[in-house]
Amino acid sequence: MFDPDSYGPEIARILALDGSGERLMPLAGGTCSSPEARDVIRGSKLAPLVRAGLYLYFSCWREAHETAQDIDTPEGSYWHAIVHRQEPDAWNSGYWFRRAGAHPVFPALRERAAELGYSAGTRWDPIAFIDFCERAEPGSGAERVALEVQRAEWQLLFDYCARGR
Repeated sequence: MFDPDSYGPEIARILALDGSGERLMPLAGGTCSSPEARDVIRGSKLAPLVRAGLYLYFSCWREAHETAQDIDTPEGSYWHAIVHRQEPDAWNSGYWFRRAGAHPVFPALRERAAELGYSAGTRWDPIAFIDFCERAEPGSGAERVALEVQRAEWQLLFDYCARGR
């Protein structure tokens, strides 16, 4: 279970501005769901990886992109890849996922995705998930699964980044 309080009061207050970490972010496009959150994140002294994840959570695409593209780590590449998956720009997303490599959250993500109805096989394949998201028709069961898997992905990667692993 995702617990925003486990990251401290500042992050918990930010996440409380829209869903407390349980928001279903759009698969493609979307506009910033909380201008207040965007402003608070911008003024914070949070680590860049945490800021990138928070901007992404609130669908503040431009800020998420600008922050993630300047982080030369697997996690920065991972955030960057998700941003481009949501753009949607499948090729660019795939490029950044290849730069991120096999991330330590992948096993837990594969397991969580299976619980949510998305079978990733024996290992998580972010490129296959990009394709799944692109094929998911608005309002379909596949879209709902993709949205829930994307939320689980965000929660796992955010936890990894916020705990400084």
